[in-house]
Amino acid sequence: MLTGAIRNQVDRVWDAFWSGGISNPLEVVEQFTYLLFIKRLDELHTLRESKANRLGTAIEQPIFGAGQQALRWSRFRHLEARQMYAVIAEQVFPFIKSLGGEKSAFSTSMRDARFTLPPEKAGLLARVVELLDQIPMDDRDTKGDLYEYMLSKLATAGANGQFRTPRHIIQLMVAMVAPTPHDTICDPACGTAGFLVVCESYLREHHREIFTNAALRQHYETAMFNGFDFDSTMLRIATMNMMLHGVEQPRIQNRDSLAEEHTDTDGAYSLILANPPFAGSLDYETTAKDLLKIVKTKKTELLFLALFLRLLQPGGRAAVIVPDGVLFGSSTAHRTLRRMLVEDHKLEGIVSMPSGVFKPYAGVSTAIVFFTRTDSGGTDDVWFYDMRADGYSLDDKRTPLNGGHAGNNIPDILNRWQNRAAERERTRTDQSFLVPKAEIAANDYDLSINRYKQVVYAETSYAPPLQILDELAKLEEEIQQGMAELRRVLG
Repeated sequence: MLTGAIRNQVDRVWDAFWSGGISNPLEVVEQFTYLLFIKRLDELHTLRESKANRLGTAIEQPIFGAGQQALRWSRFRHLEARQMYAVIAEQVFPFIKSLGGEKSAFSTSMRDARFTLPPEKAGLLARVVELLDQIPMDDRDTKGDLYEYMLSKLATAGANGQFRTPRHIIQLMVAMVAPTPHDTICDPACGTAGFLVVCESYLREHHREIFTNAALRQHYETAMFNGFDFDSTMLRIATMNMMLHGVEQPRIQNRDSLAEEHTDTDGAYSLILANPPFAGSLDYETTAKDLLKIVKTKKTELLFLALFLRLLQPGGRAAVIVPDGVLFGSSTAHRTLRRMLVEDHKLEGIVSMPSGVFKPYAGVSTAIVFFTRTDSGGTDDVWFYDMRADGYSLDDKRTPLNGGHAGNNIPDILNRWQNRAAERERTRTDQSFLVPKAEIAANDYDLSINRYKQVVYAETSYAPPLQILDELAKLEEEIQQGMAELRRVLG
């Protein structure tokens, strides 16, 4: 966890960019990313130097050669502002773009990177370097949490907030699907890689055997974490986010998930977590033909569900956020996709979320859908949960709440999900319950919770009719007396 002092330092870095005229929040994060990476390179080289000195050997895999020592953070940070700017812009930045070889995740994502601070902002650069230098980043958790805190500012910076799913919602989804060391995980609309980062943290906490087993460690470092995005800025931020959390070779690919054929990734993943964009539609001509074979539609939210079924291996599972319309839409494509989930695969659960979860930048009602690709059915009972509170106020301010279950349903959701056998005893008036597959099929595969839950209205007590009439008569008499008094006063 970041201390208040470190958060204040990050806030000062952010404010320094903005006061220096860099007002696009994505650009701030991107330039912050580069500087953080440059600092990290020097830290890694220093660790290898120390190891070599202890052993009395040459440095293994040195990052900086003998003629590149001036490019290290610990060297240029002492320079005067204009000299520092020249070193970073003309030497350090070209150097980091070439790191790792042409096919490494970082060099690929850095291909179109630009150092956008102009020479007249040399003072700003020196100020930011000074602030970053004061932030202790001795371990992976601090570096990762620091970067996540910086990314969280996208959610409060206006139009770019759509790139972030609330972290506590991601943590809930990850805990519910419980990644294992053998999973191959993918987010086909990864943005800043929030889902992948939380999966990494979950595995680090619950499966320490990854780091003592050579085969598991190799899988973790090279093939476990996969993400697609077609925004070059997002690719760079996502790659850096994973690397700062300890994954040296994340597979973050520049890929338009809905436009490209998927023969090379068909059945490649055992776990998908995603909150794909679901505002808009595509032309048939620009949509991957293999997706249209699953469901013929132009709606992106349905195409992404078709994509997830395509990417999952048999037995692979998914937890994805969808707009409520997917659950009850009446079009042929909507019904076809819901029927496929219920009849051809295993639909396991739906968590209906309140509309304020994505405020302040979106008020749409959404749900989390959990399913497993089986290609042979398997749906029995579908578990529904009516989330009414997520721990924050549901207005634009999203203020943290303290109020037990009434203010935060998330612990209860996880507990009930992990003990679903006991859910059979619940009634439709409870906050969660099971619905048999046959009933869902009879309702044209409608998956909205409102179709199945029962609402109990509080009984209202009324006075006897004669008593009510008596009270009305007294009220009328009082009104008449009041009117007579008013006429007397007015003369």
